[in-house]
Amino acid sequence: MTRDMITRRDFLKQTGAAALGATAGLPLAARAGERATAKVVLVRHEGVLDSSGILNRKILEQMLDEAMVALTGADNAAGAWRGIVKPSDVVGIKTNMWKNLRTPTELEEAMRTRLVDAGVKEENIAIDDRGVLSNPIFANATALINTRPMRAHAWSGVGGCLKNYIMFSPSPPDYHPDSCAGLGALWNLPAVKGKTRLNVLVMLTPQFHCLAPHHFDREFVWPYHGMIVGTDPVAVDAVGLSIIEAKRRSYFKDDSPMRPPAKHIRAAEEKHGVGVADLSRIEIVRLGWKGGALI
Repeated sequence: MTRDMITRRDFLKQTGAAALGATAGLPLAARAGERATAKVVLVRHEGVLDSSGILNRKILEQMLDEAMVALTGADNAAGAWRGIVKPSDVVGIKTNMWKNLRTPTELEEAMRTRLVDAGVKEENIAIDDRGVLSNPIFANATALINTRPMRAHAWSGVGGCLKNYIMFSPSPPDYHPDSCAGLGALWNLPAVKGKTRLNVLVMLTPQFHCLAPHHFDREFVWPYHGMIVGTDPVAVDAVGLSIIEAKRRSYFKDDSPMRPPAKHIRAAEEKHGVGVADLSRIEIVRLGWKGGALI
């Protein structure tokens, strides 16, 4: 895979410990008085899915490893994971199990394996979605890994990393008003605040349009062959949204914004202080396949 925009030396110089300092999902500022900025890694590989949509696990793991190295500046993937978790951590992997477009189990297990390799005890790792509030590992978690596929959503415009934490609320419908504009508040809940070490937005076959709640139609997904990885969930979602919107323009042959608008992404920054939504302040490190990147 190749890498654009910045050299490895520049990346290390610009991020270094700062990238690891963002493991709570907070924006970064290079110097006092500057507006916060963020970095995400967009990694793609043409061979991660075959012509039938079958996932190549080895390539998926390679994509994850290379993204982690680029994100953290570590020499290798093992060092990257050791930089975001400690052996003493209790880690919850918040996945998404929506039957039509779930987080790949291969990705979940790759994350579990890398956490164990980083020294985390296997009994201190759990993977869960709807049961996070009753899961004892999540109740005692010192670290969270957040991963889900990107998809159009009839209530919030899109469902991404920000929305993936709605199951940490005892009353998810409380976050539905005004196109789910208040989703950023989830990230200040006691079970979540300050714990997220990594966000992985799965962009293997994202869904760019839907007609109703829980609607799924294969006409509205496409093989993008990617993932977006970062410590800032707002930045990760903002980049994912930009790609989805570009796909909609291509498909519908006009400027076709999300309906409803995904206002929760910008509100997460402006109202809840969770991260960076402005694409002009997000540095995208690009790895791998460039075809049809849409951003």
